[in-house]
Amino acid sequence: MQQNSFTSQPVSPEWLSDFDKYLIGEGTHERTYEKLGAHLLSMNGKAGVAFAVWAPNARKVSLIGDFNEWGSSAHPMHPSDSGIWTLFIPGLTEHAVYKYHITARDGQSFDKSDPYGFAMEERPKTGSVVVDLDTYQWEDDDWISSREQHQALERPLSIYEVHLASWKKIPDKKWGRRYLSYRELADTLIPYILETGYTHIELLPIAEHPFDGSWGYQVLGFFAPTSRFGTPADCMYFIDQCHQNGIGVILDWVPAHFPKDGAGLNLFDGTHLYAHEHPLQGEQPDWGTMIFNYGRNEVRSFLISNAL
Repeated sequence: MQQNSFTSQPVSPEWLSDFDKYLIGEGTHERTYEKLGAHLLSMNGKAGVAFAVWAPNARKVSLIGDFNEWGSSAHPMHPSDSGIWTLFIPGLTEHAVYKYHITARDGQSFDKSDPYGFAMEERPKTGSVVVDLDTYQWEDDDWISSREQHQALERPLSIYEVHLASWKKIPDKKWGRRYLSYRELADTLIPYILETGYTHIELLPIAEHPFDGSWGYQVLGFFAPTSRFGTPADCMYFIDQCHQNGIGVILDWVPAHFPKDGAGLNLFDGTHLYAHEHPLQGEQPDWGTMIFNYGRNEVRSFLISNAL
């Protein structure tokens, strides 16, 4: 992205209200992804991007990205008594790559991906990407209107479980062999499902994950479909095509644990924000991952919103 001089300002209270903050803190907000993360919108007549991140134990949070040369002094975020830091940058557009530069209470600092980011860079990069999910035009109205009949208890159900990265690879000049994209999968996997008579397809986790060998079960970006196979719009196209062909889609969900990767949820603001502090509760030794603290209200809001 071309680097410009972007000014910034706090997010309007009309956007992230005290009631939103109350519900998030109570653990009952079921659509936190509509408020936290990065959102293209207008404030005071100016188009730009609003950012919000929960980091209650941070001393300081700054927004860094390809729009400010990844400098931590250009765009400091504004704290609140809810632990949510916010910032609105007029003029910033879709596809900007960003992270949160978080300074902990002990003075250590680190760069974190957005827990609520809708898109991420392709591995091994870990930057979050501003994206507008509302531009895709769904054409699956017929499936949605008849979904209850398709999935009624008395109807037969046959599920094809598939790991998209393993299903098929094709020759590629750059990689030798590569994964199929979401759109290529729509052209090849869907006909196979129809030919073999399955009613549903169950995708092993497609949320963004850094390690191929985890098969998607060690998630870094819970709200971002993996960029291995394309963009969020490409992912929506694949699901849309499944529905238009009468195929239901089931997504494997991973609310049990998360990896220790530095850009992820682990020690997010310098503390065990998303996990239990005690290792006997907070760590899964068999997998080398951290276990969510379901007793923390904001974590429940995060996971419930992710499920819905």
